Parts: sequence; structure tokens; C-alpha cells
Amino acid sequence: MTADGLVLVAEHDPAVAELQRRYLAREGYEVRIEADPSRAPAAAERARPDVVVLDLSASALPADLYRRVAEAALPAPVVAVTGPLDPAIARHLGEHRVERPFGPRVLVAAVADALRRRGPLPAPGPLRAGPVALDPDRRTAAVSDHRVALTVTEFDLLAFLMANPGRVFTREQLLDAAWGPGAGAGSRTVDVHVAQLRAKLGHDNPIRTVRGVGYVLDA
Repeated sequence: MTADGLVLVAEHDPAVAELQRRYLAREGYEVRIEADPSRAPAAAERARPDVVVLDLSASALPADLYRRVAEAALPAPVVAVTGPLDPAIARHLGEHRVERPFGPRVLVAAVADALRRRGPLPAPGPLRAGPVALDPDRRTAAVSDHRVALTVTEFDLLAFLMANPGRVFTREQLLDAAWGPGAGAGSRTVDVHVAQLRAKLGHDNPIRTVRGVGYVLDA
């Protein structure tokens, strides 16, 4: 990821999406494209972007799409791209909105403004699930105050789950979180690493299998 953050662009027009990608990348952002705005909630959960640019101008989009994307992307802000709207409707789209037609620089400015208003995210502090404790700054793990040696990937996988207790993740979502999108690892890789984590954490292991879906960390 670049220093300026990750932008998820959910845009139905490939030419427009590519233009937005070029201008945002020129400003130092990493950009990922979702060509179907209706799939933006799932894309936001996978990518965990710093800001989402959501095209709401396409026809036949779900009426609650903006709300679902905003919930999936939290704490990232959402910049809504729309056609002309009644002010009463526009108010339901949050404070960040760009109305078509607009130039790419207008979008870049809207993204920068959304990030500036959100402000810096707090640095992650120690994570705990029962007797299991992680310190992301020192990258240390312990069970009942006894140090546990984890590999880099094991630590990243456990830290992601511990930062999102009670939330069920698919294997694909965990692959993106711990290995990175496009890493080429298969879903079986997640199962192997979860098994290794469980062995190292012993009876205090907080990771639970959700049959047919993936894994969840029980707080």
C-alpha cells in the first residue's frame, strides 16, 4: 500500500474507472477497481480500503447499496458518485458526494477531503481474547503471559481475527487480509495456518470454524 492509502473505486464504466485510477494513482493512492457497484460491499470487506468511491449512477442498483457499503467499509468514508439528486435524497448519502459530470481532479479533491475529515486512525494497541494477547507494535504473542512464537503470516492472520472479534470471515477474505490480494495462495492455505495457530495456542485457542463459511474469533 502507498503512503497515501488504498482507494476502492466501484465504477460500472471501465473507461471512467481507468481514468479515475490513473488520476488517483498519480496522487500517490493505491487503487483497486470493482466493476460492479452492486458487489462493492463484499469488495470493501475484502480490500479494507481507506476510502471508497461508489458509483450510484448506474441503473437497477439496490436501493440500500450506499448504506451497505458504508457499513462494510467502516471506518473508511464513502464518496458517492451520483447524477443530479433531490436535496432530501442527497442528505442520506453522507457528506462526501460528487455529481456527474465532473473532472477527475474534482474526484481526487473529494477523496483527499474525505480522508482529511476522517483524520488519522488510532494506532492499534494490544489485542486480547481471553488469555491470548498480541502486541502489534512489538509483534509479540502470548498465552497466559507465556510467549508464543508465531510466523509472520500466523501473526498477521491472528491479529486480523482478533481485531474483528465475533465477525465471520470466509477463507478468501482471510487470504486477502493475511497474504494480500493476488498472492496466489489457495483456501487450503488458510486451513493449514489456522491448524498451526490452534496447535500453538493450545486449549486457549479462540478461533472457531463456521462450517461452510470460514472462521471467526470468539471474544
